[in-house]
Amino acid sequence: MEVSQFELDGHVARITLDRPESLNSLNPDLRWELSQHFDEVENNDDIWLAVVTGSGDRAFCAGADLKHRARERNATTEQRADWAQKNIETRSLTERWHFAKPVIARVNGFALGGGLELAMACDIIVAAEHAEFGLPEPRRGLIAGAVGVHRLPRQIGLKPAMGHLLTGRHMTAARAYELGLVNQVVSLDGLDLAVNGWIEDILRCAPLSVRATKEAAMRGLDMALPQAFYNEYEWERKRQQSADTLEGPRAFAEKREPRWMGE
Repeated sequence: MEVSQFELDGHVARITLDRPESLNSLNPDLRWELSQHFDEVENNDDIWLAVVTGSGDRAFCAGADLKHRARERNATTEQRADWAQKNIETRSLTERWHFAKPVIARVNGFALGGGLELAMACDIIVAAEHAEFGLPEPRRGLIAGAVGVHRLPRQIGLKPAMGHLLTGRHMTAARAYELGLVNQVVSLDGLDLAVNGWIEDILRCAPLSVRATKEAAMRGLDMALPQAFYNEYEWERKRQQSADTLEGPRAFAEKREPRWMGE
């Protein structure tokens, strides 16, 4: 049984975690399916950006399925082997360090543990007003090991991050916005409209320019400023050699909308 949805809408891939009865929590099947979906986004040249969300209006993703972990003790040998194989084949977005295409998180409820880690691996977060964010792993005897302990301090600052990491406290969508973790907070009814606004604005830009910009910004964070400036970037080379780099100025001169080809 599939536990996610993958839809193509023009150049946009829409990925939905579809386990609403478990608050879209992550079990081996869902982790594996998400990995397959992001492989498709990464490898399909017709996909220019992706949106990730959860099914229903209660949760984006409540993190790891701890009930499933408890059931693993009673699993059959065949089930254990299947889960082990899927784990080997899984590449989480959280560990795709240089994912070129932009990803938007449409946070429609709880984003906790692995759910927040997934959202933080995205480039833009749009949240419903009732959404809650947190890394409660220490309250379960765990840590936010899917890069959460590293991304949160980088994204909201050390002291606010430690206040949440060391207590497992949740934060409201409004507080997440104040801390710079979230780009926009809207009513649940306005969530799709807000996400579509971000999509439309990204699609107005040349896709190779978007990828070159993301690559330079993200890779540059690991370098001193002069090194980041003088460094060569793969997607910038591709952009410089593309037809779109000529189409943009030509369309501007001709006072028309550019027709991006992504090449």
